[in-house]
Amino acid sequence: MNLSVVIITFNEEANLGRTLASVQPLVADGKGEIIVVDSGSTDRTVEIAKSFSAKVFVEEWKGFAEQKNSTIDKATGDWILSLDADEEVEPQLQRAVHDLLEALDGLSALGKQAGDHSPSTVATTSHVPIPHADFDGLWIPRKNEFLGRWIRHGGYWPDPKLRLFRRGKGKFESRAVHEDVQVAGITRQIQSGALLHHSYPTLSDYIEHMNRYSSLGAEMVVAKGNGRARFSAINIVLRPLATFVYNYFIRLGFLDGREGLLLHLYHAVYVSWKYAKAWELSRKQTARPIP
Repeated sequence: MNLSVVIITFNEEANLGRTLASVQPLVADGKGEIIVVDSGSTDRTVEIAKSFSAKVFVEEWKGFAEQKNSTIDKATGDWILSLDADEEVEPQLQRAVHDLLEALDGLSALGKQAGDHSPSTVATTSHVPIPHADFDGLWIPRKNEFLGRWIRHGGYWPDPKLRLFRRGKGKFESRAVHEDVQVAGITRQIQSGALLHHSYPTLSDYIEHMNRYSSLGAEMVVAKGNGRARFSAINIVLRPLATFVYNYFIRLGFLDGREGLLLHLYHAVYVSWKYAKAWELSRKQTARPIP
């Protein structure tokens, strides 16, 4: 089974080399391909992608979901692994994916020999069990890094992401932010390994990211309300407070130390920003020009 690794990029010079190095063994020797859709990087992103023999396409930014679906449309492999440019496939996951594809290859060959009467279970060569072969997508756990610390509580672990799926079976849902793959078929969980998300090395990175995402989230709130979003103390004050209490105390976010405190505190601020921006955006859209 061939694998297509698909990634969207924009000025990812600091991350992309690490990401591509982690998937290189999965596509080497004709076993697959790397597809990169770049949206006009001004740093060495495209050069780095080409150094890993990636197929690079430069396209105008269309939004997260549309840009990622563009990578999927260009893929030719039997299976697709969709990654963010700041994610890394840890060695254990790399082995699990390799063994999975080899096992599926074996099943395919066995099915052809036996008239497609193939067994329903697979065991990989590294003794990583694959529970059934009748699936079209796999959820992969993800470890999230914040200020140099792997966050293990507060809902940030195992943080499963549906990223590995059969070509023709998965597409990203059309939404402005927090887009997920929708798979037409059965999905299961991979049994070994995780994605490493090198997300926010500095507070400035996190604040910049949350500022951008809260604006996109606000657009979704306004669209859901048919162009209207009222000023609500519940959404701007109480909802962020409840989010912090739930993630930091009930989901044990405090166990991640100072980094956990900052992460959940500023995530609550993000929630407040989102609803405040939604109100601001709605007010601008409904404002009438003064005669």
